[in-house]
Amino acid sequence: MTTKDTIERYFSTLKQKKGWESFLSDDVIFTSFTSPIRCISGKAAFLESTKPFYAMITTMEVRDLIANGDKVCALTRYELQPPQKPAFTSDVAEVFRVRDGKITSLDIYFDSAPYSK
Repeated sequence: MTTKDTIERYFSTLKQKKGWESFLSDDVIFTSFTSPIRCISGKAAFLESTKPFYAMITTMEVRDLIANGDKVCALTRYELQPPQKPAFTSDVAEVFRVRDGKITSLDIYFDSAPYSK
């Protein structure tokens, strides 16, 4: 399986809302490059800290995938529904690094303005 195949399968399972976690390596490093920059190490810590975001996803679309070696950049659009708040759209640039069919790092870039404080 190529790096791009891994990320395509990750997004396919994310759309189905099941099994996407299996694509994360145990030592995955997650970095959010919104202000303030936040870095999280380890699968358990990643899942715990991103649980609110993943719970809000109603639909998502992969708009483009650019693969180069062990890296893939995905341009994505998420439709999100926060609890008791209006739904909104978030466009995200996600940069993945893959090794042996597992995501070893994920860096994200997005406009944080629509998110509740």
